[in-house]
Amino acid sequence: MNISLLLEMAAEAAPDRVGLVCDGKRWTYAELLAAARGAYELIEQSGAQYVALLDESSEAAVIALFGAALAGVPYCPLNYRLADEDLAALLGRIAPALVVGDEERVARIAGDQGHTVLARELFVLQAQEAVPADDRVYDEGEGVAVQLFTSGTTAAPKAAILRHSNLLGYILGTVEFASAEESDAAIMVVPPYHIAGISAIMSSVYSNRRIVMLPAFSPEGWLKLVDSEKVTNAFVVPTMLGRIIAAMDTTPADVSSLRAISYGGGKMPLEVIQKALALFPSTGFTNAYGLTETSSTIALLGPDDHRAALASDDPKVRARLTSLGQALPTVEIEIRDEDGKVLPTGEAGEIYVRGDQVSGEYKEKSALVEGGWFPTRDAGFIDEDGYIFLSGRADDVIVRGGENMSPGEIEDVLLTHAAIADACACAVPSVEWGEAVGIAVVVREGHGAPGEDELKELIRGRLRSSRVPDKVAFVAELPYNEMGKLLRREVKKILAD
Repeated sequence: MNISLLLEMAAEAAPDRVGLVCDGKRWTYAELLAAARGAYELIEQSGAQYVALLDESSEAAVIALFGAALAGVPYCPLNYRLADEDLAALLGRIAPALVVGDEERVARIAGDQGHTVLARELFVLQAQEAVPADDRVYDEGEGVAVQLFTSGTTAAPKAAILRHSNLLGYILGTVEFASAEESDAAIMVVPPYHIAGISAIMSSVYSNRRIVMLPAFSPEGWLKLVDSEKVTNAFVVPTMLGRIIAAMDTTPADVSSLRAISYGGGKMPLEVIQKALALFPSTGFTNAYGLTETSSTIALLGPDDHRAALASDDPKVRARLTSLGQALPTVEIEIRDEDGKVLPTGEAGEIYVRGDQVSGEYKEKSALVEGGWFPTRDAGFIDEDGYIFLSGRADDVIVRGGENMSPGEIEDVLLTHAAIADACACAVPSVEWGEAVGIAVVVREGHGAPGEDELKELIRGRLRSSRVPDKVAFVAELPYNEMGKLLRREVKKILAD
């Protein structure tokens, strides 16, 4: 099957229902399907091997995603925030492509690569005007639906491959068709080049929920759009939620329509989620954990778990508020050691996952191991009730004299200090131990900075002495990317200086 089936079913079931709102314009499901079929014609005429989006979220993202699927061409949204040199290299890897978006930039940095480039408005207009042939046969969905480039923080970005079967495995296994009321609306602020943005489009279309796009996020703009469109569902990253909460004091907005807020993409500070639960008492919160290679979510901490953890006096239950929740019934998750051996409950190791939605495939090679398991490179453990706790990337583990240490456990201790608003622990070079602990901390507004010795004693008192940092840096803020992921490599540079 082809992922275009999701839009075809929506258009057949509710052709006149509004499926998308962007910049004040409204699109019905029938109009979106017609434009996607028109986009097929543009793709065919261009001879492109990929359809690339180099732009913010808009109706073009929906039309290009499903148009590419109909044509049997991989959809490849690109990070428009990349430096010219890095972006030109990615464009070269997908040439020739039909690129939708920034014409001037593509001409300037990749003008000799053979791309067909259409500005967003022109692409949408031509897709609307194109008339498919009556006997047009669309792709059956046996190949690649989406190709996403990884962040490439330590090497050249890998091209993650998601097949139609992977994406449909996720949607059909987790979303009920046409389950949304006509008044339901989901606000979309995740960048279009992230798997969360793609899965949000597909899940909303399949459930027949109206997508409300906010191309450029601002907390004030988010609050006003929730109010004006009576948004019922939202997905945010932790940094966005923190900014939204802060803006609520100065931005009048009625957010009572919000029934559900999901979050993911990075570690949610305990203080932020506690404030959010108090400010949105009738809203259900869900922590959604997933990866590009798994077609989005593989574990959820649901609304009932959030409220139960907040209200409980049991430390074990309260701790679940910092967990990833439990595995979806459509996937299997295991914790393994460095040799691939499955670890017992409570022991930390690397998270492995398998299921129909799991690709684990790159254009360069497959990362799957025996039995179809995908090693996520995320480190964590599973408690006796099946709740998964993340302790960072497996690559982030600090190895001091042969002892493996999780940055997360050190950061959690630091965040118990009343004066610490944010914290990061990472490895720093050590002549004696090979690696040692370094920390960078952000002091909470209105508090004085604690002394280095005070922080060291805090860690020594809660953890073993090997976790005591050799280096301490006080910073105004920690570096995060647009999805709320902490950039430890940048913190290492700060500590090195």
